[in-house]
Amino acid sequence: MGCAFIENSPCSYPPHIRSHLPNPCTSRLPSRNVPLFAMASYPTEKSEKESAHASSISNEKLDYQGEPDGSSIVEGSEGVTEHELLTLRHVADRLPYTSWLVVIVEFAERWTYYGTTNIYNNYIQFKLPPGSDNGSVPPGLRGGDTVAGALGRGQQKAFAIRTFNSFWVYITPWVGGILADTLWGRYKTILIFSIVCLIGHVILVASSSPAALANSNTALGLLVLSIVVMGLGAGAIKANVSPMIAEQYTGKLRKETLPSGEVVIKSPAVTIQSMYLWFYAAINFGSCGAISASFLARDNGYWVAFLVPTCIFVLVPLVLIVGRKNYVVTPPRGSILLETMRVIGFALASHWSINPMRTIRAIRAPDFWDPARPSSYEAGKIPAKMTWDDEFVGEVGRTLNACSVFLFFPVFWLCYSQIDGNLGTVAAGMTLNGTPNDLIQNLNPISIIIMIPIFDRLIYPFLRSRGINFSPIKRIYAGFLVAGLAMVYSAVLEHYIQQSSPCHDGEPAACEIDGLHVASPLNVWIVAGPYILVGMAEIFASITSLEYAFTKAPKRMKSVVMAFSQFQTALSSALNFALTAVNIEQKFVWLFGSFAVTAWIVGTIFFITFRGLDRREAELNAIGQGDRAGFKGEAKELTTNPGAVKSS
Repeated sequence: MGCAFIENSPCSYPPHIRSHLPNPCTSRLPSRNVPLFAMASYPTEKSEKESAHASSISNEKLDYQGEPDGSSIVEGSEGVTEHELLTLRHVADRLPYTSWLVVIVEFAERWTYYGTTNIYNNYIQFKLPPGSDNGSVPPGLRGGDTVAGALGRGQQKAFAIRTFNSFWVYITPWVGGILADTLWGRYKTILIFSIVCLIGHVILVASSSPAALANSNTALGLLVLSIVVMGLGAGAIKANVSPMIAEQYTGKLRKETLPSGEVVIKSPAVTIQSMYLWFYAAINFGSCGAISASFLARDNGYWVAFLVPTCIFVLVPLVLIVGRKNYVVTPPRGSILLETMRVIGFALASHWSINPMRTIRAIRAPDFWDPARPSSYEAGKIPAKMTWDDEFVGEVGRTLNACSVFLFFPVFWLCYSQIDGNLGTVAAGMTLNGTPNDLIQNLNPISIIIMIPIFDRLIYPFLRSRGINFSPIKRIYAGFLVAGLAMVYSAVLEHYIQQSSPCHDGEPAACEIDGLHVASPLNVWIVAGPYILVGMAEIFASITSLEYAFTKAPKRMKSVVMAFSQFQTALSSALNFALTAVNIEQKFVWLFGSFAVTAWIVGTIFFITFRGLDRREAELNAIGQGDRAGFKGEAKELTTNPGAVKSS
């Protein structure tokens, strides 16, 4: 069924306004362009009535119902009428200062993470420079092309250890997410694991001391131990800090008159989008700490380069303790992972078949979730393990539908991972003129810092003002396209480096001839292109994935759903690890080129698969945001510490 675009009907409103309304322009039947669980999770008439009271994460109206003249007050707002919601400009609200405290935590944690990992490649790959016992480059060689190094284990081993580090850091968020939901809550989980991470940093400093480097096997063993300890701490923090920052904002949809006299809508939805843009800016401000790390390693040795981030990390527990009485805190309520798995188990039990196509058809059937709904059973015959209500079943279905978006991200992170080390190896094969080769990768966070205000203050508001709905799905697709473009740039550059390098065939572009370090005459700053393009791709895809993970998750599952979204990076690292054999510089051209083609193909499949979610954006934002969390007798979820503002 199509939609007649009648004047003054909801269908005639521009996209950025229609996004606040249920989509009357589509049939009640699900689109073919929706993921596997979409049809199964589409709410029945009964479940729609049961969840009609739920409001979105931004408390903005999802059901366009009320007076024909639009004079009805939007449910959950502070006196905003439906007409005002549709006609006034939507802007971001002011952020509470506790959000900025969480930003400081993320800034310090990311400084220490990137301030160490960004110099792992040189530390592991290259041997100690002549006359050095700590990895630094002697003063007489700093103006040339000599690079800092310590362990001398080569490109492939450096790649393998860095890939393991990335895998570990992005699989441990499951630990932090589950502990936060079941035992400690987000605040306490972050505080405890910040101490764990600090211990790992101390071990890392010890591993890079001249005494440890005297025996490279000892230094390597301590390095791996520090990676395990720091990864556990950093991953647990990562699962909780991004949901925690958004939870500090408790504002509602309201009107406000600007100094110019214009009346605008302070929109929680726009505020959350803006909040995550600035949160990501903090990540990249912190990652600029790697700039100093590159020079510290070159001039003073690796133990000094690792000691500075360790000292900065002390800020994390301090800031957490200082603001402890003012944070909006989510208490532990018990993980619903087990309940979710049981819901899926009940639904699958009567639909499972050894024929995969029959199973897929059953999953896509409108009645797929019925066996998991208590209302499907007669009174007194509801299974004892069924501790949820129908609303929770709908939340599980829609959450699986939304979170399936993240399953495409491993390919995106595969492109991103090239800037962590492989492009550093590319830079080492170019003319440095005293520039540390691992310094260039800091152009990635710098470019993001520059571009985020442009997107937040200019590009996104301009698109909204023009009625262009640059929705999360479209933004993520744009991220895939730009990431692929970065890989094309890398492949072409590596081709010219290999053509112009004075090293022999089969050798890396940077080698030693007659005891001197030689490389391609191409200037190292040419490699800046991929770092900047990947930064733009992150703004489109990575930031949006944070926003998507928060807004599409039921309140009680935010840490775990965030962990699931970040787990895609771990899957990417696993894929990358499987490619260790071809991660040698001589094959970089084909490696980068294949990543580009893969990103474009997978990104296009992603957009075709999920473009139907654009039309259901507001509905999906309502997942688990009502007064009930899905369980029978569930109490109010969000509380605060003494002295904090109460969340509604």
